[in-house]
Amino acid sequence: MAISIGPKSEVASVDVHTQKSFTPLCPNELPVPEGHLIATELNQQAELASHRIGSKEAHHPKALWVADDSHPQLSPVSGDNVDVYWAAHSIVGTEGFNLIDGLPAITEYDYFIWEGIELDMHPYGICYHDQAEKLSTGVIEYLKQHQIKTVIVGGLATDYCVKVSAHQLVRAGFRVIINLGACRGLDVETTQLAIEEMQAAGIECIKNASELMNQ
Repeated sequence: MAISIGPKSEVASVDVHTQKSFTPLCPNELPVPEGHLIATELNQQAELASHRIGSKEAHHPKALWVADDSHPQLSPVSGDNVDVYWAAHSIVGTEGFNLIDGLPAITEYDYFIWEGIELDMHPYGICYHDQAEKLSTGVIEYLKQHQIKTVIVGGLATDYCVKVSAHQLVRAGFRVIINLGACRGLDVETTQLAIEEMQAAGIECIKNASELMNQ
């Protein structure tokens, strides 16, 4: 039985960091298993919405959180808006910066967010540029301006940017639905934990977009 998500005019669909950098197409960056296979589900969920939101990480190759031989990935890095070292990824101008095949052109989205261009900032959620969640990207304000009540979320990766974005959106007062068919996670255990954390926060998780219907 399909879940009612309300009239299309009150629904937005969000593609979180759906870039090649987070897929096996860029194995030296942050390849999420099957990350390049989610475009169909993302497009299907977008058909249920009146607004489609997209986001990209937009990083510099000399960002202070870029891992190297002396600073391995996931080791701590000091700074107010960084937490751990990561392999270089989503570098502006590279193939990894591009959206995965099958998604619309940037100009076809209704609202688009670029994050992380500052050398000392590495946000995860799409709603804020900083980890203290004080500097808005404007997406919450955009959604409220257009009287959106329900947000369907997909993207990469489930256990990081999708999870943080979903928590930000539900705290902002939206009904948030995670379409797991439109997501992939970096790690099985952390992905399952992320799903449990989201559900505990009142975020709904579904298997695919076919479980949803407009009122």
